[in-house]
Amino acid sequence: MIAVRHAPPSENLPVSADAHTWKPLHFLNLYRLTLSGLLLVLAVTNPELSALGKTAPRLFELVSAAYLVFSIAASFAIRWRLFGFSTQVYAQVFVDILAVTLLMHGSGGVASGIGMLLIVAIAAGSLLMAGRMATLFAAIAALAVLSEQIYSHLTGAAASASSYMQTGLLGAAFFATALLARVLANRVMASEALAAQRASDLAHLARLNETIIQRMQSGVLVIDAQGQVRLMNESARSLLGTPIVGAGQELQSFAPALAEQLHAWRTAPLDEPRVFRNPMASADVLPRFTQLDPKGTTLIFLEDAAAIAQQVQQAKLASLGRLTASIAHEVRNPLGAISHAAQLLAESPSLSEDDQRLTEIIREQSRRVNTIVENVLQLSRRQRSRPETFALGPWLEDFVAEFALAENIRPEQVTIDVQRSADVLVRIDPNHLHQILWNLCQNALRHGASENGPAHLVLRGGHDHNRRSPYLEVIDSGPGISPEIAQQIFEPFFTAQPHGTGLGLYIARELCEHNQARLNYRPNPTGGSCFRISFANPEQRVLQA
Repeated sequence: MIAVRHAPPSENLPVSADAHTWKPLHFLNLYRLTLSGLLLVLAVTNPELSALGKTAPRLFELVSAAYLVFSIAASFAIRWRLFGFSTQVYAQVFVDILAVTLLMHGSGGVASGIGMLLIVAIAAGSLLMAGRMATLFAAIAALAVLSEQIYSHLTGAAASASSYMQTGLLGAAFFATALLARVLANRVMASEALAAQRASDLAHLARLNETIIQRMQSGVLVIDAQGQVRLMNESARSLLGTPIVGAGQELQSFAPALAEQLHAWRTAPLDEPRVFRNPMASADVLPRFTQLDPKGTTLIFLEDAAAIAQQVQQAKLASLGRLTASIAHEVRNPLGAISHAAQLLAESPSLSEDDQRLTEIIREQSRRVNTIVENVLQLSRRQRSRPETFALGPWLEDFVAEFALAENIRPEQVTIDVQRSADVLVRIDPNHLHQILWNLCQNALRHGASENGPAHLVLRGGHDHNRRSPYLEVIDSGPGISPEIAQQIFEPFFTAQPHGTGLGLYIARELCEHNQARLNYRPNPTGGSCFRISFANPEQRVLQA
């Protein structure tokens, strides 16, 4: 059994460089193996050939056989990497020079033409070992040929002294070959370095582009002409509520609504896309389509409709802020004067009871108008949303304790029903959620009373059917809301109460949209009213942040 000895890491080149190191060395050895075998066959089967081994036939046969054995051994050494790359190159090139020189001597010296075979060995060695080693190989080969010529001349084997001219020309050819190979090797190395740098830059750019695409807040899909997915980032998977989708999967298989819109867009590109929701998703999505090439490859951008609505809401609030600033100045000053005058008038002892009632109405309506102005100003002055991720259950317990104390109700009138409360995480501004829930609970207390007693509230929390988006429901035990009124309850200044401002539910919904949540009314099958707050997916918001 042969023990394979691996060379030290500093001596061996990396496996990735095989195409420029071990593989060319393997091809050079194949040439050597073919040459040595052919020379041995010709020397054994055709001894009458005048050019091969005419001076020393026995030497020619022995060197050819030894050269073939060395070529076979070199094949195993290259395949098993028995020695380092540099060591094998030196050994093989030096053996080539020695073997060809001996073969040339056995065939009559330089005049036989066998010395030209050294050019191949020198060129190969110069390419494999770039630098000064190319000149070393040429110098050794030239000295070997010159030594053979001098020895032949001294022993009388040379035909004439003119062979020195051929020896000089052959030595010059060796140096010319070495220099040319060195220049070629340097250019190849420079080209390889440039190609490696370009490849590294392209790989870095590809990784950068992939990272940017994966971290984009917008969903990105690339669909080919057959409707198969070629690229899909993490935001697109989250918006569509799909697991990891492999390249080549049909868009129709996991997003049929999007596939239908894509088909409609390809038929009529000028039609506006529609907002849709994938069956397994919890967010409304607005698609945008762009054709990438004439073959039909399409780039699809997916936007969270809640995020777009939030941007619109911020612009709307900015306009409302400018409007309410002027309202506060133009309305509150005369309103204050009216209220103050009514108060002074009520203190007059000459007013009748009916006049006193009229002044009370003036003051009451003035306070109502002032409340409306304060609510509108509250919308315009609202600070930017600062969402946080927290567990809903513990937060509700603190809220109920505070609400029951402020409204002077028994804590038993509010029931918290949050399944696995530690697992229900929401992402929203806690101050905004406090204001929303306080408004909803006040409405539930006001309208949830029945003939059987005071109102009873249930705060129910959990996740939707796909376990992605959390929700919170405020349920009361009252008579509920008629379908006709339920369609208008979120409109500003709409109220069914004589003393209401009609801004409470409107402000609550605006605050929800400001936090990428939704507030909807849901009739309760068991009686009463149910207002549901559907929060944004907390994992998605953390990813996009």
